Amino acid sequence: MATSPAKFQISLFIILSLPILIHARLNLDLSDSDAVVIFKKNLGFKDQLLENPCNSPGIYCERRTFSGNSEIFRVSRISLASEWLNGTLSAVIKQFSELKELSLPNNQLVDQIPNEIGHCRKLEVLNLRNNRFSGNIPAEFSFLVNLRILDLSENKLSGDLNFLKFLPNLEKLSLSDNLFTGKVPASVYNIQFLSLSGNSNLQIPQKKTAKNIDYLPSELRTKNVLPKRYIFAEKAASPAASKGSNSSNNSAKAPSPSSHKHKKHKRNVKAWTIGFILGTIVGVLSGLFFSVLFKILIVCIKGREKETSGPTIFSQGIKKEDLAFLEKEDGLASLEMIGRGGCGEVYRYELPESGGKMIAIKKINQPRIEVNDITGGDTKNLSKKMRQVRSEIQTVGQIRHRNLLSLLAHVSRPDCHFLVYEYMKNGSLQDALKQASEGTREMDWLLRHKIAIGVAAGLEYLHHLHNPRIIHRDLKPANVLLDDDLEARIADFGLAKAMPNENTHVTTSNVAGTVGYIAPEYHQTLKFTDKADIYSFGVLLAVLVMGKLPSDEFFQNTEEMSQVKWLKNVMTSDDPGRAIDPKLVGNGYEEQMLLVLKIACFCTQEDPKQRPNSKDVRCMLTQIKQ
Repeated sequence: MATSPAKFQISLFIILSLPILIHARLNLDLSDSDAVVIFKKNLGFKDQLLENPCNSPGIYCERRTFSGNSEIFRVSRISLASEWLNGTLSAVIKQFSELKELSLPNNQLVDQIPNEIGHCRKLEVLNLRNNRFSGNIPAEFSFLVNLRILDLSENKLSGDLNFLKFLPNLEKLSLSDNLFTGKVPASVYNIQFLSLSGNSNLQIPQKKTAKNIDYLPSELRTKNVLPKRYIFAEKAASPAASKGSNSSNNSAKAPSPSSHKHKKHKRNVKAWTIGFILGTIVGVLSGLFFSVLFKILIVCIKGREKETSGPTIFSQGIKKEDLAFLEKEDGLASLEMIGRGGCGEVYRYELPESGGKMIAIKKINQPRIEVNDITGGDTKNLSKKMRQVRSEIQTVGQIRHRNLLSLLAHVSRPDCHFLVYEYMKNGSLQDALKQASEGTREMDWLLRHKIAIGVAAGLEYLHHLHNPRIIHRDLKPANVLLDDDLEARIADFGLAKAMPNENTHVTTSNVAGTVGYIAPEYHQTLKFTDKADIYSFGVLLAVLVMGKLPSDEFFQNTEEMSQVKWLKNVMTSDDPGRAIDPKLVGNGYEEQMLLVLKIACFCTQEDPKQRPNSKDVRCMLTQIKQ
């Protein structure tokens, strides 16, 4: 029994959204009405409020329509600037669940920002500038994922800025003239407008010179200083102009000097033309000479590099000396092989004097190619294996994220290449699920939910926070590794593609990926976007809950013969719980697991435009309470 994509969207929205008011009237919601009274009283208002708070200055309401066509007004904006308010920001703020803007600048409000502000999930603008708020920013700030503008400047707020890591949509951030301490998260340097001045104990990297960071003294930011050379040029032009004016007047009186000056001008033009031609010839010859000399110098330098070439290091956590053994012919002879894949073997090695730190070494049997040649623009002469090596170096060799497997180094030898990674002792997610089904390993629902959030966070970084965007193209349980803390690490970027932000899609000559995880539009058109990764992630979510891979024989014996189609039919049946892994049934999390399956259906819709993006998926997963 098939179902439409719209039906899944509506079902998912109803479950994850806020409770709907059933007995609504065409006036302000009762809870909002009571909350406005308490809120304004705590701010310091002494006058009597109007009967309808929506008519009160600074309080703005919007009409909301719910199921059954019932309508009600909800508070959507509160703007009370320069009102000489000397009270506090009340915990009743949590009642304004539809609030999009809270602006209270230029007042004298005191005390801490309440934890309850985290309940305002739809808040986009928060302006508390020029008050007397103090204390740390509450941890509940991490729930305000829709914040675009945040202005907390000119207060007495303290503590670190770690809360900024959880606000991915910020466009303007002003925290100047406070008491913040610690390091500035790297993610904030992508914000369009950023002001951090006046926090004397804030550790701002000296090398950060982004154009949107407020570092300059105020007198240099406000004055438009005209360079002296332009003033000089303007003054120098005046005598020439006046001289030309006088000469024109004199020409009427004395034509002979004017004629002499004209002949002198012609001689000057001729001399200038000859000089220009000779200078051009000399310049071209000099350019050719130095160009040839430069090429000879580059060839000499490359020749010397090839003689003394060693490992290319991508991480400070490893040194060239640690990998010197890979330069030997029998460097891997004493190492334990822990796996074998399509590109080659994988070995495990303990770094000397590292306290037991382990690394994984992937050996790829191919002719020697220098790393500069691999990362060059032309890939026509590279084999399939070397194109995958190139992709690994250009992606995980250059980026760092807690949910991505880092490439530590690349070593090139005459007959092979070595890629060095962090060692993940807990293996892949596919192996862990297989062991769980066999009863040799425990994988409860809380761990699986944690893994799902980790993979979603890694995708969000690749799709939204990294420039250019990176599309993985082969997301599956076998390419998700588990570190010492059982955190998910997305691995194997051999098929990954960088996609410039101005591009809507990238076209390939053939389909890449794994059957069962490939989005239908990519298979049909050879065009892929980040929504192709979302489709693969939806399949991975289903695997986490169901405990069955798309290739499982179970699906071959069903009428649908497809994991995705079978799941969608089961989720619309009278017993959706039969899709849950039997080993997870009875753990008390059935409702949460069904929510994740609905998200999986949402991610695997036929129309890619109907699928959520990775940021939305990560937010939905984190909002599922365990």
